[in-house]
Amino acid sequence: MANHQSSEKRIRQTEKRRLHNRYYAKTARNAVRKLRAMTEKETAADLLPKVSAMLDKLAKKHIIHRNKAANLKSSLALHVNKL
Repeated sequence: MANHQSSEKRIRQTEKRRLHNRYYAKTARNAVRKLRAMTEKETAADLLPKVSAMLDKLAKKHIIHRNKAANLKSSLALHVNKL
């Protein structure tokens, strides 16, 4: 266990950040899943910019890798265009 006050504080901060990041990453994953399940082009086209913005924000904050965000956005755009 931690012996210093600063390391105890760091443990608290890390745990808090981990939960925060996990929440937003899970929310984005669910949004991607929801978009992939859509079969109507109009609603999918409306949702695509919102999901793309969500992925960009996660990549900007280093919650997910920027290449992963780009790959997800690309595959979602292909999916929406194919509908």
